[in-house]
Amino acid sequence: MNFMSDTAAPAHPAVLSAISDANVGAAASYGADVWTERAREALSRVFECDLDIWLVGSGTAANALALATLCPPHGSVLCHAEAHIERDERGAPEFFTGGAKLSLLPGLHGRIDLSALRTRLAANDPDFVHETPIHVLSLSNLTECGAAYRPFEIAERAALAHEAALAVHLDGARFGNALASTGATPAELSWRSGVDVMSFGATKNGAMGCEAIILFGSARQRLADLRVRAKRAGHMPPKMRYLAAQMCAYLKDGLWLELAARANASAQAVAKCLVDHGGDLAHPVDGNEVFVRLPADVAARLKSAGVGFYPWPDGSFRFVCSWATTADDLTALGKVLA
Repeated sequence: MNFMSDTAAPAHPAVLSAISDANVGAAASYGADVWTERAREALSRVFECDLDIWLVGSGTAANALALATLCPPHGSVLCHAEAHIERDERGAPEFFTGGAKLSLLPGLHGRIDLSALRTRLAANDPDFVHETPIHVLSLSNLTECGAAYRPFEIAERAALAHEAALAVHLDGARFGNALASTGATPAELSWRSGVDVMSFGATKNGAMGCEAIILFGSARQRLADLRVRAKRAGHMPPKMRYLAAQMCAYLKDGLWLELAARANASAQAVAKCLVDHGGDLAHPVDGNEVFVRLPADVAARLKSAGVGFYPWPDGSFRFVCSWATTADDLTALGKVLA
């Protein structure tokens, strides 16, 4: 019973099959192959717009490169104090941007508080030489606390950012789970709500290791700069067809949404089981993550039974489900708690 992380889950068989199918003959290097173009076309259909992409092997690379194309070394990025780019990326955004600063904001359940955002933007003075001017607003969906932004919540924050001449970045490592929870379309939860650049995750939801940096609208003009930064940072995969093959299989016939819905349903079952046995939810279960406060004896019983879960900095415990979480896993968890 491993509820440590969705990155611990195996790759979906369709993804592995697609990699094998792509492993025939020679193909152009560095993203000039037909698979990468097919992946771009597939993402264009999913998001209902023309767009440009760059494929990388990790979410950290996707976030850091995306932010580096939007923020100069002397600027700053607004994000939540619990955002993944702040908590879990070992300074990669600062490193890839060449020194840009992360400026942290509060908000319940990992969602940036609107009032705090307004106050921070009002105080921003790019002409004041001693201040680090803001260039980007970064949102996460799902948030680092497992909560989802609805389209209107992204739109109202993005509107404030754009009024202040900021670009908007979206960390979508669990974007599929957010869609399955909100019922929104990919377009509604991204560019139609004001997102300029996003990190579109597949690794946590069935891929072996594939993330897409997606450029929408006028941000597409930054593709050449993104490619140069990716090359310089060592994230220009020579055999990008294998990343692209994963993305194509992931998107085909809505597989990614099916897998996300499956993971979300498992998380709801885990949440109910934990609450029924004394747990108290710390955050909404809007996706495939459950954050719960547990009595000490219950947590000890789970650990002694070999259940894998993660202690969270806020005092709760995180349980993560994946597309591969089985009914047997859920039954076994219930038996341990009973």
